[in-house]
Amino acid sequence: MPHLHIEKFNKLELPYEKDGVSFNFFAKNTKHDDEILISTTVEDEDFFLLLKDDENKTLLKTDKLTRPASTQKVHNALLTYAKEAKLNVLSSNVHTAAKNIHLEKITALKNIEYFADNFPDVEDVAIEVGFGSGRHLLHQAKNNPNTLYIGIEIHRPSIEQVLKQISIQELDNLLVLDYDARLFMELIPSNIVSQIFVHFPVPWDKKPHRRVISTSFIEEARRVLKVGGTLELRTDSENYYAYSYEIFINFPKITLNIRKNSDIEISSKYEDRWKRMEKNIYDVTMINDLDSKALNIEGDFSFNEYKDDYDKLLSLSGVTKRFEGGFIHFERAYSLEDGIMLRTSMGSFDRPEHLYVVVRGKDINYYPSMPLKSKSNLRAHKFLNEVLNG
Repeated sequence: MPHLHIEKFNKLELPYEKDGVSFNFFAKNTKHDDEILISTTVEDEDFFLLLKDDENKTLLKTDKLTRPASTQKVHNALLTYAKEAKLNVLSSNVHTAAKNIHLEKITALKNIEYFADNFPDVEDVAIEVGFGSGRHLLHQAKNNPNTLYIGIEIHRPSIEQVLKQISIQELDNLLVLDYDARLFMELIPSNIVSQIFVHFPVPWDKKPHRRVISTSFIEEARRVLKVGGTLELRTDSENYYAYSYEIFINFPKITLNIRKNSDIEISSKYEDRWKRMEKNIYDVTMINDLDSKALNIEGDFSFNEYKDDYDKLLSLSGVTKRFEGGFIHFERAYSLEDGIMLRTSMGSFDRPEHLYVVVRGKDINYYPSMPLKSKSNLRAHKFLNEVLNG
């Protein structure tokens, strides 16, 4: 993760703007003086920089919850703040070179709002979850120009590697998203996807609730897939294969195709490694036979006016509230110059969303963006509104 190791932190007088980078406000952790968030805007994208004491070091880096997919934006923000605040930088892993020409002109990297506001209206869609090096994803997009491919990945170097190749190969049918695939599935219109690839997902043997394959993920896959469309799991983990098989066959009616050590058209670098190690490769392919109802999610994320004092908000720090089918955990509280901010995780137990909630006077808003409009998030929002104003 990009960061600066600094000798001493200096505060700028906010708001402050320089060379297209804006610093908007500070948020100070109410329980830990060594943590400050800096609201930052680069090219109309909002995120936080984080000042944190870590192992006797003072670090300025990006906040994990809000960091943009573009590492270049983070680099610009860190270097701009350091220069304008005259910070003494002791060490750094932030690049000072100019933007890569291929990343400069790429438009394939999208945020979740792009899909939530108006999902692309195309004849055919295919999705790859966790594309890694992107070898399989790029091959599919190049050889199927009439299909829109959406690659989902959270590993930043992998994202930038694929974005460069999109530019070099001049692919116009491939979009990239840095987001939780389990949440993304909930906003895809029904019966429009022909293929979903989940190749060599992280096994998460010690944290199975974090696995991509789950009952809810398969339910959403069956809804978004066309009749005859496929969900393809490919894994070298026998534990993951066995776990996933049990999840699949628990459905009352389902069509599966199971293979072992079958070659596919293009293999990833991980698969090549497993084959050299003579590891077994398992394929479970679900063939969808459901014609689902159109996606219809009603509701919004508006808040009632806040009518209490800030002490109530501060007392929520560390508190967990549960409702049927989900929860809200108030992880931390921050003081602002003119209000309070809460860091929360909310939604369903197996795929919560992490958000900041800002309260200024009577106004309550999510920051830096709204939650994904899913049924679980709308239920959580309704409950959150009740907790804050109850």
